[in-house]
Amino acid sequence: MVTVRLTMLCATATPGDPDRVPGNERAVTAVRAALPPYARALRAPSARCARIAGALAVEATPEETLRDLDYGAWDGRPLRDIAARDPHGLSAWLTDPEAAPHGGESVARLCDRTAAWLTALPGGPGQLLTITEAAVIRASLVHALAVPARAFWQLRVPPLSTVTLTMREGHWTARLAPPATPRRLPPTAGESVPGAVFTLPAGRQPLCLAGRP
Repeated sequence: MVTVRLTMLCATATPGDPDRVPGNERAVTAVRAALPPYARALRAPSARCARIAGALAVEATPEETLRDLDYGAWDGRPLRDIAARDPHGLSAWLTDPEAAPHGGESVARLCDRTAAWLTALPGGPGQLLTITEAAVIRASLVHALAVPARAFWQLRVPPLSTVTLTMREGHWTARLAPPATPRRLPPTAGESVPGAVFTLPAGRQPLCLAGRP
């Protein structure tokens, strides 16, 4: 019986600051303590994932297949700006997995490459840890849960949260763990809140698409 155990840590940056490691030093310490034992670690090739791995003292090998969704011409642009300049394109992108109005990668193509990577993972003892982007984790859940790619944007993956996927006898199970952050007071005015569902923000701080950092 082939068994695959995979824990995926979300390294997506906080809104409005794609270069900052999500969370503070206490939060990173809490995440490090909560990581499960693992036999080897992989990470997406972005500098952001390298910074997260370094902050967690995880020696992770870069894996090209774990790269973020290619946002094409929209990379780094605030969603509010995209909605104002190309509302039809944004609507198509958020509702049609095959759409790629930005000229980059469609959600369907991301789901396909992620599914191929998961299918090729070898089984055996020991757990695999990956540090990657929310988009890749969403695509992994689409495959593991066998849900349509249309469900991609409805899957909530907060920064520094983990998803553990286990495959036994050809069937996947998934478990989502919230960010292992220490208890704290409610955020002050203007402070970003990790874990917001991907949507057009109602506040003043723009949420940017950042695939490169």
